[in-house]
Amino acid sequence: MTAELVRGQNHTLPQTRLEIRVSAGSPVVAGATLGDENGTVRGVEWIAHPGAHRLPGLEVSRQAAAGHRLAVDLEALPDEVHRVTVLLALPTGVGGPTRFGATAAPFVAVTGLDGTEIATFTLTGLDAESAVSALELYRRQGAWKVRAVGQGYAAGLAEMLADQGLAGAAELAASIQEAVARSLARSVAPPPPRTPEGDRVRHASGPSDPHPPAVPQPQPTVHPPAAPQSATQAHPPAVPQPQPPAHPSAVPQPAAPAHPPTGPGASATPAAGGPINYAHPRRQHAAPPLPPPAAPPAEPGQAPQPVAGDATGWSMDERLYNQIWGMFEDLARAAAAYRSAVDFAESRMGQELDRSLSDPRNRIGGTGDRAREEARAKRDELTARAREVLDRDLAQLAAEAAVVEPALPAAYAGWDNPVWHAHRIPMELPMALRIGDLHLPERTDLRIPLLVRLPLERGIWVDSGRTASEAAALMDTDRLRRLAVETAVLHAARLLAVYPPGEFSVHVIDPAGSAAGSMAPLVDAGVLAGPPAPGPGGVASVLAHLTRRVDLVQMAVRAGAADALPPDLDTGEQLLVVNDFPHGFDDRAVTQLRYLADEGPSVGVHLLMVADREDASAYGPVLDPLWRSLLRITPVADNHLADPWVGHAWTYEPPATPPGSRVLAQVLAAVTAARRAAGR
Repeated sequence: MTAELVRGQNHTLPQTRLEIRVSAGSPVVAGATLGDENGTVRGVEWIAHPGAHRLPGLEVSRQAAAGHRLAVDLEALPDEVHRVTVLLALPTGVGGPTRFGATAAPFVAVTGLDGTEIATFTLTGLDAESAVSALELYRRQGAWKVRAVGQGYAAGLAEMLADQGLAGAAELAASIQEAVARSLARSVAPPPPRTPEGDRVRHASGPSDPHPPAVPQPQPTVHPPAAPQSATQAHPPAVPQPQPPAHPSAVPQPAAPAHPPTGPGASATPAAGGPINYAHPRRQHAAPPLPPPAAPPAEPGQAPQPVAGDATGWSMDERLYNQIWGMFEDLARAAAAYRSAVDFAESRMGQELDRSLSDPRNRIGGTGDRAREEARAKRDELTARAREVLDRDLAQLAAEAAVVEPALPAAYAGWDNPVWHAHRIPMELPMALRIGDLHLPERTDLRIPLLVRLPLERGIWVDSGRTASEAAALMDTDRLRRLAVETAVLHAARLLAVYPPGEFSVHVIDPAGSAAGSMAPLVDAGVLAGPPAPGPGGVASVLAHLTRRVDLVQMAVRAGAADALPPDLDTGEQLLVVNDFPHGFDDRAVTQLRYLADEGPSVGVHLLMVADREDASAYGPVLDPLWRSLLRITPVADNHLADPWVGHAWTYEPPATPPGSRVLAQVLAAVTAARRAAGR
C-alpha cells in the first residue's frame, strides 16, 4: 500500500531504483542535492539542477515545468553519499507566481519504475516561501528510507542551498535560474494539460514502455486537483468579443460549456471562482465530440493498423492536432527510455569492474580478463534489449506517421503535401500552424510536425547568424541571410493562407532593402499591408503605427470599451516582419520593438524577426529579454529546440517548398483572390 506521509514522517524504501514524481500548480524548478553522513553538501558537484542535470545515480529535469520525474538509482550513488534531498523552487523573472502560497500545493510521489507509488507527500502550509526542501532519501543502518520534509525558504533557492552548508550558494542559485531562463527560451511550448481521461485514445499498437525512462518527465497533475498551466500562456482577444475570448486562459472565464472540448488545444486555466473552460480559439460547439475512428481489425498476434485521427477531439483537425502531440511525446519518452537504459548499462559495467578489480590480485592475468569480458557482455545484453524495445516503438510511430501525414489539413501539412494545391482560404482560424519538423538521432527519417497554436502566443526569430549551427558556420553569409528571409516569407505566406480573408495583415521592415529579392513573392502578390519600409524613417513609421494599435486596443480591453476605438484602426491580427535588425534602429525604435514583442501578442500584434544576434551585440544584455521572448528557429537544420517533457535536443528542419514548385505563388494568389471576393 502507498504510504501517505505527513511532514517529518518516514517510510522504508523497498527498492533502490526509483522515480520521484512532482506535480505542481505552476512551473517549478526541480533539483536534488547529495549529502554526506552529516547532511553536508560538499560542493557544487554534489548538486543536480537544470544547469547540470545528471550526477551518478541521479537525474533531474533541465527546465521548469508543472510536472517532473526525477530518476534515482541509490546503488549508483557514491559511497560517501548518505542523503538525497529533493528541492523545488519557483523560477524567477518569467512572470509566474513568486511564492508557493499563490499556487496549488505541490505533490511529490516516490514510485518504482513500474509507476507503483511507494510514498506520497503533499506540501501544504506554504505561504511566502519560494523554495522548499520537499523530501529526502537517507541511508540508515544499511537501508534506505524516505522522509517528508516540507521545509520552506522565503529567501529562495540561495537560502536553501546555504542551509545545506554549500559555499557560494547565492552564485549557484543565480546560475540555476539563468539556466532555467535559457531552457524556457529554447523550449517548444507544451500543449495544455491532458484531461483526466487522457488526450489520446491509444490502441494496442501504441508505443510500449516496459522500462519507464529514468529521466524527468512532466505528468498530468493528480494531486492536488488544481490544473497546471503550460509554460506559454494564452492571451486575451484583440478586442472584446461577445463569444468566448480567443485566448481564454488570460482573462476571467464564464462558466464552461456543457460539453467542453478536451484536446491539447484546450485552455486549462481555471476561472476565478468557476470551472475550467476548455474552449479553444474561435470555436463554437453544440454537440458532444465524435469518437475517434476505430482501427481496422488486426490479424491474430499482430498490432492493429494505425489510424489518422486516433485521438479525442471535437473535430478531425483537433484530433489530428492531439495525435501529433501524442506522437511527439511518445517519441520523446521512447528515446529517453533507451538513453536511460544505455546509461544504466554503462554505469553498471563500471561498478562491476570496480568491484572485481578492487583487489590488486585480480587486475592481471585471467581473472581480470574474465571480469572485464563478463561486465562488457552484460552491458551489451542490456543495451541490445533496450534497442529492441526502441526499434519496436519507432516502427510503430513510423507506421502512424505514414497514415497521419497524408491526412493533415493545410495548416498542419508540409509544403509538399498535395492538400496545398486545392487549398481555399478558410472562414475560420485553425487551431495551429506547422512551422517545421523535428527529429531525433535515433531515427532521423521519423519527422514530427512542429505545430504552434494560433493566434501566435510568442514571436518567432529566424536566426541568420553563422554561429546558429555547424551547418550555418560552413555557409556563405549572404546565402545564409537569403535563406533566413525566404524562411520568414514561407511562414508569413502560411499565416496569410490560414487566416480568414481580411483578418491578418503583414508589415515588413527592411531598412537596407537587402531582402527585396526574397520578399518578391509577397510584394508581387499584393498581400502586404504596404511596401517594405526602408531606412530609419520607414522603421519609425511602422513601429509607431503598431505601437499605437497595441496601446489603443489594450486600453479598450481593460476598459471594456471596444466601441471607443478609432474607426480607422485595423483590429485584425498583425504580423511585423523585421529584417536586418538592428540596422536602421535607434534607441527609441529598439525600445518600441521590445514593447511589441512583450505586449503585442496579447492584442494581436506578432513579431517575426530575421536577425543575427551578433549584429546587435553593441546593446549588450539589454536585449537578452527580447531574444528569450521569441521562439528561435534556423534557416538550416539545427538541434537547438527542446521538448516540454524530457528536454531532448531535437533537430529542427525548416519548411521548404519542393524544387521547381509553384505552390507558394498559388497559395498567395488564393489569398489575393479571397480578399477581393470579400471586398477587403
